[in-house]
Amino acid sequence: MGDTQDFTVRQAISSDIDEIARFNMQMAMETEKLELLPDVITNGVANMVNHPDRGFYLVVTVCDQGKLEIAASLMVTTEWSDWRNGMFWWIQSVYVLPAWRRKGLYRLMYEKVKSLADQDGNVCGFRLYVEQENATAQHTYQALGMAPTHYLLYEELRPNLVFSKN
Repeated sequence: MGDTQDFTVRQAISSDIDEIARFNMQMAMETEKLELLPDVITNGVANMVNHPDRGFYLVVTVCDQGKLEIAASLMVTTEWSDWRNGMFWWIQSVYVLPAWRRKGLYRLMYEKVKSLADQDGNVCGFRLYVEQENATAQHTYQALGMAPTHYLLYEELRPNLVFSKN
């Protein structure tokens, strides 16, 4: 496997939808032991890719043994901050295939996010949430300049929402 020079970071396109959905299913199982419903996650990914006003995905591609493959992905959504008069970009659904972990792929995607934000000119910062037990990811994010906040995350899902088998 090559070094980071062999990787390309780009925005996702329609032909990436199934692979990104598969990544999200693997990530949900690895991190939360959730078995996502394939139709729901695939339609959710397609919805984002086909409606860029909602955000975007980045993918990392690599040529491995003569075949171009996607090795990692992440999603960016936005949140307006009236306090800062700017947009936070939320990094979500981060997944790197096991064979490509610890090779700098998240760093490449994060650098691309920051570069795109510089071009946008209205982004005030970056946020993400991480499983409390995922020390490896937390270390990675801190090494790239992110810091934990004093906020806790709360949520309430709409009644009858079904997105996983468990």
